[in-house]
Amino acid sequence: MPHIVVSISGHGFGHVAQTAPVLDALSPRLGGLRLTLRSCVPAAHLRSRIHAPFELLQSEGDIGMLMLSALDVLVEESGAAYRSFHAGWEARVADEARLLRELDADFVLANVGYLPLAGAQRAGIRNAALCSLNWADIYGHYFGDDAIAAQIRACYADADAFLRATPGMPMTGLPNLLSVAPIAAVGTNRRGELDSRLGLSAGEKAVLVSLGGISGRLPIESWPRLAGVRWLVQENWRVEHPDAVDLETLHMGFADLLASCDALICKPGYGSFVEAASCGVPVLFVDRPDWPEAPALTSWLQQHGVCREVSRAALHTGDIAEALHGLWHAPRPEPVIPNGAQQVAEWLAARLA
Repeated sequence: MPHIVVSISGHGFGHVAQTAPVLDALSPRLGGLRLTLRSCVPAAHLRSRIHAPFELLQSEGDIGMLMLSALDVLVEESGAAYRSFHAGWEARVADEARLLRELDADFVLANVGYLPLAGAQRAGIRNAALCSLNWADIYGHYFGDDAIAAQIRACYADADAFLRATPGMPMTGLPNLLSVAPIAAVGTNRRGELDSRLGLSAGEKAVLVSLGGISGRLPIESWPRLAGVRWLVQENWRVEHPDAVDLETLHMGFADLLASCDALICKPGYGSFVEAASCGVPVLFVDRPDWPEAPALTSWLQQHGVCREVSRAALHTGDIAEALHGLWHAPRPEPVIPNGAQQVAEWLAARLA
């Protein structure tokens, strides 16, 4: 019974959105697969996305970038965290290798922490990274190509492969790069149910608002009312607006809810962009010029979906009526077919069989 240990970053839900379809595609290919997840992502979210059975070990896994909000990076604090993390690097790698041996792992998959890869390499366990970004390039964008960046990059470069999901950062410095197709869980359009639960009549719109799993909220209570538009928001935002509905009360999984909506409002993020393009839902996104992954994501969505960019100021005040109507009158391309999960699952199955 092969045992794969999967580390999933808690830096936003995009890492789960990339990994979950792969694990669900892999499990039927390998009867009796034992799956252990290591993550700080809430267990309820992991189980809502990953349908293959798994054991969960709570783990921070990686630093990512420390965030003030869903859009604002704490650059100075992140730099200090990386320096502290790498000051004890050899001991961390030794501890990681010891843990992976104790787990009796046959393979380590990381999205996209590099310490699990380093531990697997030290322990002689096969390993690979899967993601649309890597922390070496993210770190280098903010702090330069220093010794820490080189140490991070070496962990990725020494893996069996870095499986880069499309769309993704270029990652030209990795010799083991293997590009795969887009990865997404495509939901079922249940618009009839949604209309019934919201009491929507023909022509009224349901707009899903999501910032991708990083703490922070939009001041929707100060937004003006738009005739015939309902805002679907997280319950923990505690929005008091006559047209806002807590999405948890609708009792639909996120993928189905997205597929049933008229638009998605979000920040640039892999899961949001690829899932929306895969079910043909237009996207209104806030500009994020400081995040180095954003250009690859937005360029891809502009080619394969319907989208418009708005300023943070417009999103703060709710001055988005014109942008939304522009989305709804734009021609719709054919939805993207996300075959990446099957490609990665086949790649993994060949190494675990």
